[in-house]
Amino acid sequence: MKTTITPYFILAFLLIALSCTTKKTSEKSEEVVAPPKVEVKVPQQKLTKEEQIAAAVMAAPEEVRMDAKVYGYDSDSLFVTLREGTNDMICIADDPKKKGFEVVSYHKELEPFMARGRALKEEGKSFGDRRAIREEEAKSGKLKMPSKPATLHILQGANAWYDTDSLKVRNASYRYVVYIPFATQASTGLSLSPNAPGHPWLMFPGQANAHIMITPPEEETTNQ
Repeated sequence: MKTTITPYFILAFLLIALSCTTKKTSEKSEEVVAPPKVEVKVPQQKLTKEEQIAAAVMAAPEEVRMDAKVYGYDSDSLFVTLREGTNDMICIADDPKKKGFEVVSYHKELEPFMARGRALKEEGKSFGDRRAIREEEAKSGKLKMPSKPATLHILQGANAWYDTDSLKVRNASYRYVVYIPFATQASTGLSLSPNAPGHPWLMFPGQANAHIMITPPEEETTNQ
């Protein structure tokens, strides 16, 4: 039996072929325009003494950096004093044993509280135990707490690092903690949670480590 190829059959065949070609072209185009994977720079955490100091003071207000005391780490990663200070600020360099990057600066009135936490950690106490012990000691008067608001400045980032070429901290963001021991919502008028991203709020109200927390939005990174 003779088969007759009609114009409609030819048209349908062409439409199917065109559809397949377009799909393949589209898939190929999508492969071409797909964004490449972003490579994260590995932080250089084994810094020299001078580099540690330069990076650590970036957490402090600029006007007090030059004369701040700085803690850091020796060649064996032991916690040591890198530089004595002559003002009210204390800075701590990035811990080479920890992932990411974090440097901090705080008012010297917070030093008894911070030093006690480090000592308890050295004894092997858990985070919860350190909190409980310091709370009890602060309430009993054994642990001296700030007599007025005292601020902790934190410059950190999971993918941040200190750029030794430009002498800047890259891809990091700030967080601020203003300690007001035993403060409450009633005594400060602050919310117990942020009203919006970046807004201040009171954490641990009524406790020895009560503090105002200020965390700028994550997209607000900085190159200090």
